[in-house]
Amino acid sequence: MKFYELATLDTVIFGAGKAMPLIGDYVTAPEARGTLLGAWGTDIGKLNRIYLLRGFESPEDLLAERERTRKSSNPFGCADLLTDMAIDSYAPLDFLPPVKTGDFGPIYEIRTYHMKPNGLAPTQDKWREAVPVRERYSPLTIAMYSLDGPPRFTQIWPYRTLEERQKARSQSVADGIWPPKGGPDWLTPEMYSAIALPLGISPLK
Repeated sequence: MKFYELATLDTVIFGAGKAMPLIGDYVTAPEARGTLLGAWGTDIGKLNRIYLLRGFESPEDLLAERERTRKSSNPFGCADLLTDMAIDSYAPLDFLPPVKTGDFGPIYEIRTYHMKPNGLAPTQDKWREAVPVRERYSPLTIAMYSLDGPPRFTQIWPYRTLEERQKARSQSVADGIWPPKGGPDWLTPEMYSAIALPLGISPLK
């Protein structure tokens, strides 16, 4: 995939379960563009939130699907269950392979950092050096930078358990592998993270 979309859907209380089959129908409709890669509901972080990751081969497909959603009277098939919606476009760091779906979780961490206005190029360079070693501790689903809105950098990491997450993160830091040396110099203090679990429609389990 050359482009990604991360949709953040805030729902009514207990809305994720009700919305899940409706979202599945929406993103696989004959007129839909793109490929659903991941669908998660938050477990730690802002609750009643759904994250949807879709991949696109061209900017034209991404924009066509964005227009379909924005003009829809029933976006994602579940407008009556939504309290808010944000849709962001991303491109992957240029050295990473496309997202590979499969059973890697069920714990997924979705982390977003705001970068300094000139932070993308140095961030990408430092991650290029550090990611191959960091993945010896745990795999990376994707790391990508925003194509719209403020300069942001979003990563998705899968883990089998929360304990595995803690061990991978603490050991990589203790070994001097992570974060990438000099990487935080190009970030702002605005950072946030969520722990989310795959929904039934998610190809990333």
